[in-house]
Amino acid sequence: MTAPILAAATFCITTIAIHIASVVIAALRLRRRTPGEPASRQNLPAVSLVRPLCGIDSHAADTLSSTFALDYPRCEILFCVASAKDPVVAVIEAMMAEHVGAGAKLLIGDERVSPNPKLNNVLKGWRAASHDWIVLADANVLMPHDYIERLFAGWREDTGLVASPPIGAQPQGFWAELECAFLNTYQARWQYIADAFGLGFAQGKTMLWRRADLERAGGIEALAKEVAEDAASTKIVRGAGLKVRLVDRPFAQPLGYRSAAEVWNRQLRWARLRRASFFVYFLPEALSGGVLPMLALAIAAPAFALPPALSVVFLGLFWYGAETLLAVTAGWHVSARYPLHCLARDLLLPVLFVSALRGDNFVWRGNEMQVERARPRLTEFAPVARRRLRSLRERMS
Repeated sequence: MTAPILAAATFCITTIAIHIASVVIAALRLRRRTPGEPASRQNLPAVSLVRPLCGIDSHAADTLSSTFALDYPRCEILFCVASAKDPVVAVIEAMMAEHVGAGAKLLIGDERVSPNPKLNNVLKGWRAASHDWIVLADANVLMPHDYIERLFAGWREDTGLVASPPIGAQPQGFWAELECAFLNTYQARWQYIADAFGLGFAQGKTMLWRRADLERAGGIEALAKEVAEDAASTKIVRGAGLKVRLVDRPFAQPLGYRSAAEVWNRQLRWARLRRASFFVYFLPEALSGGVLPMLALAIAAPAFALPPALSVVFLGLFWYGAETLLAVTAGWHVSARYPLHCLARDLLLPVLFVSALRGDNFVWRGNEMQVERARPRLTEFAPVARRRLRSLRERMS
């Protein structure tokens, strides 16, 4: 057996094993249920819920109205808008008038402390918050009635932040379904794998903060140290020797219709942000997905007297069947075409990786932004390494 055949076979077997392990770990993690017990709900602290708004998203009536349907005893609701001319102002004012008892407030203003317009928008909400626990939640998050309880259920003694990846729901059309394949069984799966190994990282869709933790790091303005506020949040929490944890059941983001350009631009923006903020973690993305293992199998199959084409088809069915089963287990969107959307996603992954390396610019809600030029940041591992070394020394002493 030649070296290239051996390398292809080894790569194929290794990636299949990793894929199976990732699906199993994520499925077990997502099936875990730790909602707050009804008897202990009254012991949960008061919370300030800050939702930055900008424009009217798909399913805005559902996502924004879900704010007023929360079944939580003490919750201050603060909506933030940069401009009084934003069309979402009329929508939220009508909802507030319909739910006067909720005592929600609308804060309008545009103080700029960073190039990140979302962070600038959140700033006034953080400062106006009355409580020590603050939830930052994007406008397009669909909140279940026990949203806040589920966030607190993820809090532990060593926690500095609880977050949730966005789960694509209610897609309309091919491109929205493709985005579900990106968000759900690819990005969310690997985020839960990282969480399972104590390397959880934040996603800005939902973040539960204890005010004191962020204030010690310099306050809400400290999130301006990175282009993405969730990347800055992750580094602040890890730097304090704490962990970012994920909710057991992530929250949905209704997608509605998506164009090809919208899906591509969003994924490219996220890829460039990952490259800029966590370069070492970004590099393995070059080998992710099922396309490279299928190519490796096509190369190695003849050496094992296997038909290449049939072997690749079998591996594809197995690979994407496992992802589909994960989506079914987690209760996420699944259609008969889901494996094909996963395949289309994986065909785009190498192009996305190269595009993320070659450019620094992206546009977010009409704002032109730029990430830093990618460079290795081995110091990202320092807080984790120090904690593990300290634990090892304690066991040995």
